[in-house]
Amino acid sequence: MASERDSFPQIPEQIGGIGELAYNLWWSWHPAARMLYKILSRPEWKESVHNPVKMLRELPGEVFQAAANDPEYVSHYSAIMNRFRSDMGEKGGWFSTQITGSSSLLPIAYFSAEYGLHRSLPFYAGGLGFLAGDYLKECSDLGLPLVAVGFMYPEGYILQTIREDGWQQTVDDVLDRDSAPITRVLSDDGVQLVIEVPFMKPSIHVAVWKVMVGRIPLYLMDTDIKENDPWNRSISSRLYSGDTELRLRQEIVLGIGGSEMLNVLGIRHSIAHLNDGHAAFALLERIRERVAGGISFTEALEYIRSTTIFTTHTPVPAGNDIFPFPLMEKYFNAYFPLLGLDRDAFFRLGIRPEEPASGFNMTAFALRLSRYHNAVSRRHGEVSRRMWKSLWPDLPEKEVPIGHITNGVHVPTWIEPKMERLLDKYLGRDWQADHDDPARWGLVDTIPDEELWQTHYWLKVKLLNRICERTRLAWASRKISPSVVMAEGTLLDPLHLTLGFSRRFASYKRADLIFTDLERLKEMINDRWNPIQIIFAGKAHPVDDAGKRILQRVFNYAKDPEMGGRIAFVENYDEQLAQYLVHGVDVWLNNPLPPMEACGTSGMKASLNGVPQMSIPDGWWIEGYNSRNGWSFGEQEEKAGEDRDKADAGAMYDLLKKKIIPLYYTVDDDGIPHGWVKVMKEAMKSVGPAFSTRRMVKEYFRTFYREALNNVR
Repeated sequence: MASERDSFPQIPEQIGGIGELAYNLWWSWHPAARMLYKILSRPEWKESVHNPVKMLRELPGEVFQAAANDPEYVSHYSAIMNRFRSDMGEKGGWFSTQITGSSSLLPIAYFSAEYGLHRSLPFYAGGLGFLAGDYLKECSDLGLPLVAVGFMYPEGYILQTIREDGWQQTVDDVLDRDSAPITRVLSDDGVQLVIEVPFMKPSIHVAVWKVMVGRIPLYLMDTDIKENDPWNRSISSRLYSGDTELRLRQEIVLGIGGSEMLNVLGIRHSIAHLNDGHAAFALLERIRERVAGGISFTEALEYIRSTTIFTTHTPVPAGNDIFPFPLMEKYFNAYFPLLGLDRDAFFRLGIRPEEPASGFNMTAFALRLSRYHNAVSRRHGEVSRRMWKSLWPDLPEKEVPIGHITNGVHVPTWIEPKMERLLDKYLGRDWQADHDDPARWGLVDTIPDEELWQTHYWLKVKLLNRICERTRLAWASRKISPSVVMAEGTLLDPLHLTLGFSRRFASYKRADLIFTDLERLKEMINDRWNPIQIIFAGKAHPVDDAGKRILQRVFNYAKDPEMGGRIAFVENYDEQLAQYLVHGVDVWLNNPLPPMEACGTSGMKASLNGVPQMSIPDGWWIEGYNSRNGWSFGEQEEKAGEDRDKADAGAMYDLLKKKIIPLYYTVDDDGIPHGWVKVMKEAMKSVGPAFSTRRMVKEYFRTFYREALNNVR
């Protein structure tokens, strides 16, 4: 199979590699590589929203000719391309030092419903996608032989606009496939490869696309093609449909279609890793192939279990996909006989024992068909063992075989380039080579307080300028009302203590908790000398009206003159805005209802950049908080209701009033809040190494992959 490479004939041969590099997201986590494009034309780089493929398509030829004639540009180009080709040419890396044997030559197949890689590829809805994207990048850095499978969503998740009354509206924005860093996979006759999902009637076809994430190929399926019936063309249109039957068809295509795609591509894999239960049908296809080879279902199941890792991300039963049995029979009545199973035996694979009539549970199914299971934080592991104990009725809860590997973030992606240069200066230019080593991060203490504070303040100004620019463009293009302009952050002041809250607007995340006692909040917001201001961002799921109402309340508070222009809601939260926010606010706010936050990673990204977190003890913060690197408030107990909200809000106000606000505004004669900077440094030192994807990927290998690879035959 061949991959189409868009040609850029206007680029001179001397710098022709910038076209090749544009189609590999390696540039997205290497600032010096991005500069190759930014230097060509800063306005076009900005206009393309940092998408080099789109930018190269639109620049006139004379720009490239001028660059090719500029010795300084050519020197920078040569250095970057040498590094890129060296990285792509490495066959081993860290992984090669950890494993021996032929099984290491077969890639690990990683299945995920979404991938948060870059804003130019809107194939993500939130944290699950960013986690998957960061995982692929780290596997590339460490040299793990991985191949990833997912969907190419031409309509992405949602684009968000806010009406004047605060109600979220969604806007369609279909991806221009030819202006994105994605290529068609071609068949031997030179046309885009199209495969048929096995055993589905009427037939479902998918076109195959490819994204290179460093050394990791990510193959994406697209059902919006002429070969499909109209009702099947929309299967991969956008993430997470609210329609149950469409959702089931998505998961069939992801799992069974994804397995078939790898087979057609000739990609044999050693073990499978499922990032949540959406792709669990891939395990059925792995079993079916072995049963077709002449072994029993029981033997095939045991082998597939021994070579499968399943990561669960859901801390509540209601968050798992459950499909009605009649719907399952409609789509699988011709499939389960191929496994050597009757209808009831097949359905039992997906039954949750305490709710046998509720339907086919995808998480229960994935747990039964895999041997290696993990939650995504220590607390989530405890919750998951309790939630799924019924699958192992003879074991005490603490022995239920669901461990935990706490999530992490990809440090090169989420460290801000200006902060990265500061760390280069004091940690050594090679610090990223061993950035999971706490000893290296200990050198953060050698950074002069003034330099760290000035870097942070510069990032804060950058954030507020970006918010103003986004609002100006919305004002000019959509003619939004003056009240909306005010609500979106144009009155924020970089001198004031700034809290950030950006995540999906779901009820359990309690975005409006800080508004529980308006008088106490207004007192802090409107304090003449030591005020606070808060920036909100995030989207509610299109069918989640409760989440939309919470968002509406927050937005209307931002419009309220009594809030003094110090509450902002920034619409259309995406990966780019996330970067600005985690780099530029002073405190990262997190107040979910425990134990609903399985892990959370946004606070890790903030702390990595010296932004301490203020959080309820839930998810990763139970492991991450050490009393010096941020603040914890509220209780860990699992209880909800108005009394719980009042108690947590009261604890939040007390913490802000008595500790956080005074610490921030206590400035020495040199103008530096040294006590605050001490917390910033502790956040960086404690979170940087321990909550990185480097630590996480190594832990997956040592805990699961190594043993599973030994089971391959």
